Amino acid sequence: MFIFILSLILFWIIISPSSVKFHVTGASLTQFNLITSNNTLYYNFKVNVTVRNPNNNIVVYYRKITAIAWYKDNAFGWVSLTPFDQGHKNTTFLQAVFVGQSVLKLRPQQLGEYKEETNAGIHKDLAVDFDLNIRAKYARFKSSRFNPPIVQCRRLKVPFISNGKSSEPPFTVTRCSSAYFFSDRDADA
Repeated sequence: MFIFILSLILFWIIISPSSVKFHVTGASLTQFNLITSNNTLYYNFKVNVTVRNPNNNIVVYYRKITAIAWYKDNAFGWVSLTPFDQGHKNTTFLQAVFVGQSVLKLRPQQLGEYKEETNAGIHKDLAVDFDLNIRAKYARFKSSRFNPPIVQCRRLKVPFISNGKSSEPPFTVTRCSSAYFFSDRDADA
């Protein structure tokens, strides 16, 4: 029995998958206007993301990808991205484009920060989350669909682009975070 348990532990250590890595490689705002009389935000926010599967033997099937845009902890836009399959040792490029209007209620301090950021031409508290539904495949074994932890890309400092020119400094690549990618966030629910 001990040898069997030790074999299972060693097998898991050998195939233990590394978490998939998400990085925001570019972001831009061409519209980000808050009308304070009715708390309406008009926005055009574009985010470029790389998704890296570092595993040698695991294929990831992304079946549902929802990108959620945030400003100062207020969600303002949602977009569904096209499902895709990602082979092992592969990097995939995604683009989420948020265009529209949304009600956005900022506290007085946040409103002051918004005005400062607008004057400076760079918004410092944008974020994008990725809500996923995936399957994973190792050799011939394919998991059932599950929801990994939300991938959070926080504290994005995004320059405003006006008349084709952006303010300084340019966007800096930002690593996103999540708990262990191959765990199901709904398992304990």
